Amino acid sequence: MAELSFFTGTMDCGKSTLALQMDHNHAARGRSGLTFTQHDRGGEFVLSSRLGLSRPALEVSESTDFWELVVEQATHGRRIDYLICDEAQFYTPVQVEQLARLVDEMAVDVFAFGITADFKAQLFPGSQRLIELADRTQVLQVDALCWCGRVATHNARTVGGEMVVEGEQVVVGDVGDADGDDDAPSESAAVEYEVLCRRHYMRRMTAHSARAQSSSSAVLPFDLDLCPLPLR
Repeated sequence: MAELSFFTGTMDCGKSTLALQMDHNHAARGRSGLTFTQHDRGGEFVLSSRLGLSRPALEVSESTDFWELVVEQATHGRRIDYLICDEAQFYTPVQVEQLARLVDEMAVDVFAFGITADFKAQLFPGSQRLIELADRTQVLQVDALCWCGRVATHNARTVGGEMVVEGEQVVVGDVGDADGDDDAPSESAAVEYEVLCRRHYMRRMTAHSARAQSSSSAVLPFDLDLCPLPLR
């Protein structure tokens, strides 16, 4: 039976890589599918991973109607067995409901990939609706790590390496150490993202700020607030 599956995790945990691999596996078995993305780091009409893999994809906008799109394909004789939906956190709740309808009424498998929470640690509307409607939600097992070495649980937005908690929910950037202009936080070129453990997210301590503090002779080691690694 067809399913609506939601694969999630923090940034940099391999969601897009898995999406590309899943598309390859299904296509290799003769299944016919469509691939969607939105705000991909590689630009429009492409699904790309940080490992350098990519493939063309349909760009999702607020006006995209998944139900009508698939029905139109079927009307013109194309069989659609599955959908790969990357960056699904940016989809609207209505679009997620359209995906669920395709599963239930047309037996189309839907594999959605995305992060759950934004830089304010609040659920994206699309992710919230996916959690509510998905037949299964799976947290990816590849752990992204905070700068301290612990498993990262939160997505932080940074400008000039400093964490910010104000601004629009969707501003496209990338994961890394930013050297942007602190006076222009609304410009996507100045925005980057970093994954942090909860403790350092709550204390707004990024890798950049930790390096700055550690280089100061006036700072004692315990002032850096290093997290003890858990015993394994």
